[in-house]
Amino acid sequence: MKNEDIFKDKVLLITGGTGSFGNKVLKRFVDSSIKEIRILSRDEKKQDDMRKKYMNDKIKFYIGDVRDLASVDNVMKGVDYVFQAAALKQVPSCEFFPMEAVKTNIIGTDNVVSSAIKNGVKKVICLSTDKAAYPINAMGMSKALMEKAAVARARTVAGDATTICVTRYGNVMGSRGSVIPLFYNLIKEGKPLTITNPNMTRFMMTLEDAVDLVLFAFENGKPGDLFVQKAPAATIQTLVEAICKHKEVPVNTNIIGTRHGEKQAETLVTREEMMRAEDLGNYFRVSMDDRDLNYGKYFEKGQKALEEITEYTSDNTERLDVDGMVKLLIKMGEIEV
Repeated sequence: MKNEDIFKDKVLLITGGTGSFGNKVLKRFVDSSIKEIRILSRDEKKQDDMRKKYMNDKIKFYIGDVRDLASVDNVMKGVDYVFQAAALKQVPSCEFFPMEAVKTNIIGTDNVVSSAIKNGVKKVICLSTDKAAYPINAMGMSKALMEKAAVARARTVAGDATTICVTRYGNVMGSRGSVIPLFYNLIKEGKPLTITNPNMTRFMMTLEDAVDLVLFAFENGKPGDLFVQKAPAATIQTLVEAICKHKEVPVNTNIIGTRHGEKQAETLVTREEMMRAEDLGNYFRVSMDDRDLNYGKYFEKGQKALEEITEYTSDNTERLDVDGMVKLLIKMGEIEV
């Protein structure tokens, strides 16, 4: 099925829809045969900006918060599909205010999924992050539990009444709050690029890739599936050199050292998940762990092959050099800074 026909005559809800992901989905589908796109967020200014930008009657705006089940129920009536993108995703802010991350990322997602089930929504795709794999910070921990909560709900749905899937991806280039817009802004101001550790590696994918991943999960997902797109990675030093080459400015950096909650490398699929991962070419599908509450299956039976498998990380994926990173920056296109 062609992308423009996926949502023909359907109603799509995007929670946290005023962010980078929501804007990219709107650009792709607002002029298609979709019936309606609902945007749920708590930021009236961003909603007003989006309303003026698109000026399209297919887009309906709802002020609300995924933390509040009543506001979620209000927007969910008549919805066919949901992209759950509402999240607190800044590592430092979640470190200082972990309970806020719990309320939005875990409880908020559970509110969205439970409301979707109650209202007969056909499919829900929950967006997650590589920081949920072997998490070491509050944001990653909250996202890991978000994934667990979504999959737990998927186990309880009868038949295929509501299909719940999860997508997990790494650094989305140019997304709001990410490092590339920060670097572009520092270059614009003539300041050195602040980096923590030049040897850190990070997965790199564009916003278009992020939307493609969600759509792939939408079209191919079974209840409780986790989808990951295979993505190249680069060191922070390579990223900096590529940005400076792309912007035709000399490399000028200020190395401040690793911040609390940062990893040297990120993991997209854990070793344990790779045990049941299916290679689909450009993607991995990790099927739901469907063991029941018979605890003997957990404690009496092991998995001998586990020791032979390695996780999928930003250290062992395809590594971009400076020229490869420049090509990806060009593919990303212009971003607002």
